[in-house]
Amino acid sequence: MQGLKCHLVSLLAVLAALVLAGSGAVAADIQVMTGGAPKEVLGVLTPQFERETGHKVHLTYIVISTMQQKLAAGERPDMVLMPVPAIEARVKEGLFRPDSWARLGTVSVGLVVRAGASRPDISTLDAFRQTMLDAKTVVQANPAATPSGAHLAKVWEQLGIADAMKAKLKFANALDGGVAAIAKGEAEIGLYPLSEVIAEKGVTIVGLIPQAVQLNTVYGAAVLSANVAPEPAAAFIKFLADPSNAKHWKDAGFEPAR
Repeated sequence: MQGLKCHLVSLLAVLAALVLAGSGAVAADIQVMTGGAPKEVLGVLTPQFERETGHKVHLTYIVISTMQQKLAAGERPDMVLMPVPAIEARVKEGLFRPDSWARLGTVSVGLVVRAGASRPDISTLDAFRQTMLDAKTVVQANPAATPSGAHLAKVWEQLGIADAMKAKLKFANALDGGVAAIAKGEAEIGLYPLSEVIAEKGVTIVGLIPQAVQLNTVYGAAVLSANVAPEPAAAFIKFLADPSNAKHWKDAGFEPAR
C-alpha cells in the first residue's frame, strides 16, 4: 500500500511537471516594431496582456520612415503598429498577413505650449495662421521622418507662410527632445500628434489644429507574413483592438478608428 502511494505521488509529480512545461511552451516572445504615437496606451495595455497570457512583448519604438526602411531591408519583427495606409500597402505586397491586422484608433495633431504660458488662438484657420506667424520658434517632427512632419510642411505651403516659417522651425520628434524643448522654453510652440504629448509634463495642450489643415492618422497593427507562429502576435492585436480597451485609447489621445 505504501508503495502504491509513493507511485501515485511520483506520477502526480510527473504530470504536474508536464503541465508546467506545457504552459511554459505556450508562452511566447512577441517582437513589436511601432511608431511613437501609441507609446502611452501601449504602456498601459501591454503589461495587462502579458499578465493575462504569459506572453512577453518586446516593444521597439521607431519613426515611421526608419521602420519602412528596416522592413524594406529585410528586418522582420513579429508585428508592427503603424498608419493604416502603410499597412494596407504592405498587405498588397504580401509583407503583412491579410487576415491578421486591425484598425486601433485615430490620432490628430495638437498644438502645445510651455506649462503656464499664454494659450494662443487657434480657433479658426486665420487665427492659427496668425499664431504661426507671431511665434518666435515652432518645433515639429522632421518632414522626412514622420507623417505629421511631412503633413505640416504641406500646411505651411497651403497657408502661404512656408518662407516665413523656415527661420523659426526646429525639427525634433516629440519623444526625442521636442517636448523637452517646449517645457524648457527653447521652443514657443510645438505641433505633434496628440497621443505623443498628452501625458508629458511641463507642457499644456492648447487644442487640435483646425480641421481644414488637420491630419487624422488612423493607426493599426499587423502581423508579418514571415511570422511562422503568428498566433501570439494576432492575439495581442485582438487584445489591443478589443472594445473593452477603448477608454485606454481615448485617455491616450486617440479617437475611435474611422
